[in-house]
Parts: sequence; C-alpha cells; structure tokens
Amino acid sequence: MFSHGGLDLTDVSLNALRAFEAAARHLSFTRAGLELSVTQAAVSHQVKSLEARLGAPLFRRTARGLVLTDEGHALLPTLTEAFERMSRVLGQFHGGRLKEVLTLSVVGTFAVGWLLPRLSAFRAAHPNVDLRLLTNNNRVDLAGESLDYAIRFGDGVWPGCEAERVAPAPFAPLASPALAEKLRRPADLAEVPLLRSYRVEDWPRWFAAAGVSGVTARGPLFDSSWIMVQAAVLGEGVALAPPSMFAGEIAAGRIVQPFAVQVDAGAYWLARLRSRPVTRAMAAFRGWLADARGAGHDSAA
Repeated sequence: MFSHGGLDLTDVSLNALRAFEAAARHLSFTRAGLELSVTQAAVSHQVKSLEARLGAPLFRRTARGLVLTDEGHALLPTLTEAFERMSRVLGQFHGGRLKEVLTLSVVGTFAVGWLLPRLSAFRAAHPNVDLRLLTNNNRVDLAGESLDYAIRFGDGVWPGCEAERVAPAPFAPLASPALAEKLRRPADLAEVPLLRSYRVEDWPRWFAAAGVSGVTARGPLFDSSWIMVQAAVLGEGVALAPPSMFAGEIAAGRIVQPFAVQVDAGAYWLARLRSRPVTRAMAAFRGWLADARGAGHDSAA
C-alpha cells in the first residue's frame, strides 16, 4: 500500500482509530468506552498507541477535560465520515446479501390510498430492497432528486421519461354524509363550496360530463388531493378525486360519492428516466407492482 512518505493503514490499528474517533466526539474516554463497550482504560490505551504510531499528540489533557490538538481536529472528520460510510454499507447486508436501495417518489393520494396498505407485502417479498419512499404533489424532478422511480398522475407523457400505466383513476365528487344530503342532482353543487386542486380543468370537465353548465368552483385551493379530501371529510366542501383511492373512507362512511358520474382525468403511471439503468431493486419493484395489480389487488382497476 502506498504511504506517500507517511504511515499507511497497515501501520495503524482499526481499534485505535475507532477509540480515538469516539473519544474525540465525546471529548471523554469514559463516554467513548461506554459507546464501544470497553473500559475507559482500554480507550486511553488505544489512543496512546495511536499517538505513538503517528508521532503526534491528538489530545491535550487539561484540568477541564480533553481538548483536541490541531492534529486531532484534522483527523476526526475523515474518520467520522469513514466509519459512518462503513456502517451504512454493513447495515445493507441482509441474509448474506447486500440490500439495494430503491428511491421511489409517489404522489400522495396513491401512496396513502394504495401503496401504504401493501408495503408489508412488498417487504416480505423483497427483504433485500431498502426502500426509500418520498411523496410528491405530482411535481417531480427525477434527475434532480436522484429518483429510481416516480409514481405520477397524468397522461404518462413526460420529457425524457419512460412510463408504464399503473392504474386508472376516474374522478367523482366526494362529500361528507351531511353535505351529501343537500345534493339531489349535479346542479346542486352550485350551492356548496367546491374544493379545488392545482388541476383547474377537473371541475369543468366533470360538469361537462354531468351535463351541467354555468357552475364555477370557488372553494379553497389545495396542492394535495389527499388533504383536499380530508377537508371534504370534515365538511368543508365537495372534493373531486378518484373514489378508488378513498375506498377506506367510503367504506367507513366518512365520505360519500353522491353521483355516479365519473370523468377520466388521467391515470397513475410508474415513470423513470430513460437514461437511468434498471437495477435489480427497480426490476423487483416493477415486477411486484405488476403482480399485485394482476392478482386483483388493485382496487383502482
């Protein structure tokens, strides 16, 4: 191993480096010993042996405790980073195999309404995938956020992306039971607050499908359909959202679909950058997603 005129790793004990790093973080041999499950004397001995190998003091022992020398300050951040990186890699081993990270961003409505109830099944099927789950409001930067996949709502056409249709999601009005009692026909929606998302075309499209004209949505604007529907549950107005993603709320009677008319405003898609190679973890998730839908687990289908 090259030493560039100085020591190389074969000259230094890993235990000594670990003892110094812990003692430097705590500025205490006693607390370092507790962290490493060794005695204070063992930590002190390891640090002294490291100082001897380096030919430089790493601590000054003062009446008020330990103080790092300039040499100690220079060594600490590099060791801390190195041990943290080793810990992360070692923590990725599971059952004799290295766990592979999968970073997935999911539009909030799909995350809560479909994915979260099924996550345990995915983990059981693929224990070697270390899933990192982010949520979005359908505005996603796959490259900037270093995402493997994003589940998005729309038409499936995004620049530089390859998208596979996951589930249809026709929209319909959703209201609290108390508010729904006031709605006998679609035109009655003109008399109640209509909650809005950033998709300004959704309400006009639904009214056109229902044969109603002259009604304008003027209720509060939300950047999350999930939060918008929770507001509807509380009686704040009528939300326009996919009933399939709120089957639990509908089954529990917390919210009602007062009209059968639904409108196709888009679908959920699994998207990735065309330039991003498909990893084993990505292939595993894509296959699991297809199997879950094909087995009839997709309530949105």
